Amino acid sequence: MTNNKSKRFEADQQAIALFCKVLSHPARIAIIQLLAEKKEIRTGDISEFLPISRTTVSQHLKELKEMDIIKGTIDGLKIHYCLNMEKLNEIKEIFNNFFDSSISSYSCSCK
Repeated sequence: MTNNKSKRFEADQQAIALFCKVLSHPARIAIIQLLAEKKEIRTGDISEFLPISRTTVSQHLKELKEMDIIKGTIDGLKIHYCLNMEKLNEIKEIFNNFFDSSISSYSCSCK
C-alpha cells in the first residue's frame, strides 16, 4: 500500500506542482509556445519546428494532453492540436493567486 502524502496538500498546491512537473521539460514548453504561435498544428508537423523526433513529440503531446493543456481533433490519420485556453487560464489564475498571496509582500531579513 502506498502512502501518498501529496494528497494532504491543498488543491491549488497540488495543481501548481503538477503543472510544474509537466512544464519541467523544455520540449513541452516549446510545444506550448509553438501552438500559441501557430494556433493549430498537425502531429507530424510539430517535429519539423523542433529538434526532436516524431516519437518524442508524441510522448510530450501525451503528457500535455493528460494535463488537459492541449486538445486534439482527429482528421484521418493526423491529429490537429491546439491549446486548451480554458485550462491554461485556470492554471494562470492559480499561479497569480499563489504569487499574489504568498510572495508579493515577502521581505527577507536574512543577511
